[in-house]
Amino acid sequence: MKLVIGNKNYSSWSLRPWLALRMAGIPFEEQRIPLDQPDSKARMLAASPAGRVPVLIDGSLTIWDSLAICEYLAERFPETRLWPADAAQRARARAISAEMHSGFAALRSAMPMNCRSRHPGRGHTADALADVARISALWDDALAASGGPFLFGQFTIADAMYAPVTSRFVTYAIALPPACAAYVAQLQSLPAMIEWNAAAAAETEWVVADEPYSDPPSAP
Repeated sequence: MKLVIGNKNYSSWSLRPWLALRMAGIPFEEQRIPLDQPDSKARMLAASPAGRVPVLIDGSLTIWDSLAICEYLAERFPETRLWPADAAQRARARAISAEMHSGFAALRSAMPMNCRSRHPGRGHTADALADVARISALWDDALAASGGPFLFGQFTIADAMYAPVTSRFVTYAIALPPACAAYVAQLQSLPAMIEWNAAAAAETEWVVADEPYSDPPSAP
């Protein structure tokens, strides 16, 4: 099984299935294609006709799209319990994941994922902060119902879908209610996330015009 991803510093969509695989203990080969390089598009098209990352290749099967990959992993490895066992909770986890998958455009635009940098206050537009408020309310409700430390008690796809958001909240110094701040700290302290952030800090590519790599990254 191979997962084709983009830059770890920037590719929020790549982080989601990568983290799900790591947390589930599923062995896989990683292939990284840096974004916005002269050969990036050709290399992505060679991995999938969609021409985007991430892409999961399992034998003769090729799956693109982060949520589709995570759904496949949950079905292929049911013992990992990447969705909650309870049907009602599973439906709620899917709704929460789908909301992340299709929503929060203002947050994505104003605060792009940038694991190795710290830009407190940048991107705090009214629309982006409205997205933050919705995410905070969503997290608060889920954590109150589950008791934590993850949205549905144990780690699920829902947590993988929101992992890049926790990175954004750290990068842009978002003030959060206590339970949400603790959730961000919980995800960021996972060994897999520490591994991802360390690799992001070591990357030499950069695609954000105001952040050349010569600007020393903050510690993750």
